Amino acid sequence: MDKKTLSRDGTPLAHQSTGRGPAVILVSGAMSTGGTVAPLAGPLSEHFTVFVYDRRGRGGSGDTAPYAVAREVEDLAALVEAAGGDACLWGVSSGGALVLEAAASGLPVRRIAVYETPFADFLEGGARQNAQYTEHLEAALAEGRRGDAVELFLRLTGMGEEMIRGARSSPMWSGMEAVAPTLAYDNAVMAGGLVPRDRLTSITVPVLAVAGGASPEWLREGTRAVAEAAPKGSYRVLEGQTHMVDPDALAPVLTEFFGE
Repeated sequence: MDKKTLSRDGTPLAHQSTGRGPAVILVSGAMSTGGTVAPLAGPLSEHFTVFVYDRRGRGGSGDTAPYAVAREVEDLAALVEAAGGDACLWGVSSGGALVLEAAASGLPVRRIAVYETPFADFLEGGARQNAQYTEHLEAALAEGRRGDAVELFLRLTGMGEEMIRGARSSPMWSGMEAVAPTLAYDNAVMAGGLVPRDRLTSITVPVLAVAGGASPEWLREGTRAVAEAAPKGSYRVLEGQTHMVDPDALAPVLTEFFGE
C-alpha cells in the first residue's frame, strides 16, 4: 500500500488505488488484508477508480484502542473523502457486514454491494454457535492465546481438524496470529451473527447482495435476507461460485451494478 490516510481518531490507513472513473472501495473480511481483495481491483479498474486498503490492525495500517465498530465506519468515511467525497462500497464476508453498517450509519455513498455476509439465521444452531465463539474468542485473546483464537475462527468457518493442524505448521501461521486480535473486530461488526434487519431498513441507497451457487444453503439464504431487508435491495446468485469467489466471475456483476 503506497498511501496513508488518517482516520478521525488519527489511525493511519494504508491504501492504494488503480484505474480511472467513479470510485469504488473494496472492504476485506476477517483474517485478511487489502491484498486479499486486490485481485478484484484489476477487472474493476477498467471502469472505476478502485481503492484497496488495509483495515485497522492489519497490514500497513495502524490501530488505536479502544476498538469500536464506529471507528471502522469512520475509517471508511476517511477513505470516501480521499476518493473525492463520493464512492461505492463492496465488502466480502464480514467486510460486507461493515459496509452495511456504514451505509446504515448514513455514510454518504452511492451504492453498496456485499458478497456472502455470513449471517447465521438459516444455519441450525447458528445463534448458539456464534455465542459460544464469542465467549471463547474473548477468553483466548484476553489471555494472549492468539493461535487458539485463530483455531476458533477456522473451526467457525467449517475447517476440519486435520486442515487446522496443517495450517498451524505452515509458514502462513505467524501472519495469521499477527492479525488474530482483529478477529474481535470482525466479531463486533457481525453483532451476534444474525441479519440486522432493523439496521438494514435505514439504508437509503441501492444494495446488491451476491452469493455463490455452490455455497451452503444457509449462507445463500442469509445473503438473500440482507437483500430483502434493505429497502432498495436486490439478490444475485453466481452459479458455481463458493465463498472464495472468482474475481473474474464477480467483476461483471459489480460493474453493471455500480455503473447504473
